Amino acid sequence: MGSTADKASGIANEAVGNLKQGVGKVVGNEKLQAEGKLQEIKGEGQQALGKAKDTVKDGAAAASDFANKKL
Repeated sequence: MGSTADKASGIANEAVGNLKQGVGKVVGNEKLQAEGKLQEIKGEGQQALGKAKDTVKDGAAAASDFANKKL
């Protein structure tokens, strides 16, 4: 999955997780709240992965540009 797709999936999972937590709290369902928290954390991880991929890609591009200028 590309960095943009990772970040988009992360945002979606985080939003659904927050929604599940809210619904779980309103109806008094601790299991739903816990599932929501896990999904929120998963979304945060996906977003971090997408950002890390961007950082690596940007670093590789900068190194390539530097190498090409030196040649």
